[in-house]
Amino acid sequence: RGESMMNFIEALIQYDFLQKALLTSIMVGIICGVIGCFIILRGMALMGDAISHAVLPGVALSYLLGINFFIGAVFTGLITALGIGFISQNSRIKNDVSIGIMFTAAFASGIILITLMKSSTDLYHILFGNVLAVRPSEMWSTLFIGIFVLVSIFVFYKELLVSSFDPTMAAAYGLPTKVIHYFLMALLTLVTVASLQTVGIILVVAMLITPASTAYLLTDRLWVMIYLSAGIGVLSSILGLYFSYTYNLASGATIVLAATTLFVLAFLFSPKQGLVWRSIKSARKREMHSQS
Repeated sequence: RGESMMNFIEALIQYDFLQKALLTSIMVGIICGVIGCFIILRGMALMGDAISHAVLPGVALSYLLGINFFIGAVFTGLITALGIGFISQNSRIKNDVSIGIMFTAAFASGIILITLMKSSTDLYHILFGNVLAVRPSEMWSTLFIGIFVLVSIFVFYKELLVSSFDPTMAAAYGLPTKVIHYFLMALLTLVTVASLQTVGIILVVAMLITPASTAYLLTDRLWVMIYLSAGIGVLSSILGLYFSYTYNLASGATIVLAATTLFVLAFLFSPKQGLVWRSIKSARKREMHSQS
């Protein structure tokens, strides 16, 4: 174990591609961790799923037109988000159903576009990510998106806090709750696009939800949760990349499994919420009762 860790560190110093991979993974861990907190508090996990799938046709179109795939991905991601809102506001269909309709339609059209292009290798990387093949341009765009997202959350922290915990009060205060909702969608779309290269479309949702859920088990305060979630995201990315490189495994999947392992540990051993401590406490209580 120690030896493979040393090998990994040596390779990091030696190989440029591995340094880029590590930096990009860490950035994705941070931005997914931070935005993920708002996603799970607002019960928008499904929406994360929808947008990550909805960027596929945009990526395919960008390839066809020879433009930067960020543009296409953000475009179709936002259109899907607006479409979901439009359907659920103007019909009897509930939000989760309209999410299901829109994102499967977008995903399907993306797959058809890609089969028309006949380049399945690209499809595999878009779906499952390949952080070891990150280009410098993608690393920079991830950095810029990351900065934009973090600054936005820092600037609008109060509005996001109030509207996440108490939408009714937010509306009573005159906060534009719909605008805040769509602004979060836009940030979510950007984060998804930034994470394509590292974890791919299929696994973005895990990076949005798992570190934030782990942090949620460990604290009751939002700002602590945000820092914890970002930290857990980073740790998952580093561990995942290490195992991915050492054992030649798919990078996205390994990063996600690292995040899931950390979640399971928190689920069992978290001081307040952990299953293990709770069962020990209740066993003690029963003992006290039986003695008294």
